[in-house]
Amino acid sequence: MTIRIVVAEDQSAVRAGLVLILGSAPDIEVVGEAGDGERAVELARELRPDLVLMDVQMPKLDGVSATRQVVAEGLADVLVLTTFDLDEYVFGALRAGAAGFLLKNTDAKDLIEAVRTVARGEGLIAPAVTRRLIAEFAAPSRPVRVPGGADPAVVERLTPREREVLSALGSGLSNAEIAVRLDMAEATVKTHVSKVLGKLELRSRVQAAVLAQELGI
Repeated sequence: MTIRIVVAEDQSAVRAGLVLILGSAPDIEVVGEAGDGERAVELARELRPDLVLMDVQMPKLDGVSATRQVVAEGLADVLVLTTFDLDEYVFGALRAGAAGFLLKNTDAKDLIEAVRTVARGEGLIAPAVTRRLIAEFAAPSRPVRVPGGADPAVVERLTPREREVLSALGSGLSNAEIAVRLDMAEATVKTHVSKVLGKLELRSRVQAAVLAQELGI
């Protein structure tokens, strides 16, 4: 399967480099390029790609706002790429429904694999960002900030099996790894993940993972 992707990055030289890297993969096709957030949303509507690689800081419409529009309209998954690992960008992108978050210093091989991971429907957060999130979760007396604004009480809607799946998501496991841990078929895992997202009113498995960490599940 070919992964169709739109690259949104305001710096033309950086954008050209990303296009070159992604285009070198036999299973990835760059179908569009955008230099600002508004154009990224327009291309997502026009081309319906599988994935948008979205920079955070762009003119006309920032990457977080553009991500929110793309996800809300169900146009594509979004993998956010930025030089910044500040919490405000991480949480902003996750709350907007991004399926993944990478730093721009990610090497070419890891960037390509990240695109493949997100295209498989599995969320991804850069290791450096994960460490920041864990530190944030561990902060004493920190109020719970649930991704997407969901009420923590909605977790009670989950069945015991769905709570196990949510716990596994919080550990950062892929569908295949969850299948092994819980001794179930991978297709069944996908079904449970979809049900968890629906019941918790979340947009992505990454948001579910953050919620699991937030609530200590």
